[in-house]
Amino acid sequence: MFDNYYQRREVSNSDLTALKELMHPRPMFGDREAAFRFGSLVDAIITEPHRVNYYEHTVDGVPYAIGDWDKAQEMKRALRAEAKHDAFLAKVLEEASTQQVSIRNRQLFMYGNFSFYLDTRCKWDWWFPQFGFGGDLKTTSAASQAEFDEAVDFFDWDRSRAWYMDITGSARDFIYAISKKNFRVFKKFINRDDAIYQHGRDKYEELAFQYWCLDLSRKDDEAQP
Repeated sequence: MFDNYYQRREVSNSDLTALKELMHPRPMFGDREAAFRFGSLVDAIITEPHRVNYYEHTVDGVPYAIGDWDKAQEMKRALRAEAKHDAFLAKVLEEASTQQVSIRNRQLFMYGNFSFYLDTRCKWDWWFPQFGFGGDLKTTSAASQAEFDEAVDFFDWDRSRAWYMDITGSARDFIYAISKKNFRVFKKFINRDDAIYQHGRDKYEELAFQYWCLDLSRKDDEAQP
């Protein structure tokens, strides 16, 4: 049903990221396209193995260099090893649904005293339907917990988690990130109304308002001053 997820019209967190980069460009270090491509490989190997051809080293028919392939496999092994000491992660890997899509029509937003609506969407790496919350899998260049904590803010992962939580009304959320440098696994748990959630929500509310203002295709959304 959701094979066309990236062609859907609802607003996603990625749309907000694209808008931020358009309105507030900043220097980017490293090969961003290569990093995104590698992250997609790790996501597929861990959460969507049916897309992976292990003999031809491809995902959806797209080939990957053997170096990237071997590193992605090592990162998967690192996550599995971590789960032997992390009971929650073990439950995530064993029981959570993967790549679950959530859609919310006419989600209400507030920016200051101004209210407006957007149709929104997100795609969970992991989702617990029985508990009503989920989380995200990341690859990171961080080599320590402190560096990972900084990455949560720098790459707007806090915004992403608040966005996902508010689409579904989740009360909690989580991130597991695997280091590309030393294969350490970092984690972050988010609860509604904690500092990470609030910071992320502040970020997305401003961008969502800017998106609403610029969405010239929107003709019939209601807004109130």
